[in-house]
Amino acid sequence: MAKKQFPLRLDPKVYEALERWAGDEFRSVNAHIELLLRESLKRVGRLKEQEPDEDPS
Repeated sequence: MAKKQFPLRLDPKVYEALERWAGDEFRSVNAHIELLLRESLKRVGRLKEQEPDEDPS
């Protein structure tokens, strides 16, 4: 499955905080944002668990 691309505008301070956090976790900012969104969506029941044969990326 191809990933959807879209522009994201963030406050510079928010981006800097995300950049530091992502670096602490050895991830890109993009990958970290996706991880945070995915975790939040699962927590509120808006995203079902992935099937075993689905590509996680």
